[in-house]
Amino acid sequence: MSPQPADTAPSQELTSQAYHITVDDGRDSFCALSIESPDVETAWLISDTVRSLENMR
Repeated sequence: MSPQPADTAPSQELTSQAYHITVDDGRDSFCALSIESPDVETAWLISDTVRSLENMR
């Protein structure tokens, strides 16, 4: 059995959102992925390293 943090319920659902972010007045852009727990305001992760599962195999 793996330990659970004290403020995290064992079976919370997560939501995800993909973003296409443009910076430097449109000269550069990148993709980002956000994974969040809708019930806990401080439980989120955002990454600018986005890979599909197919590319990781």
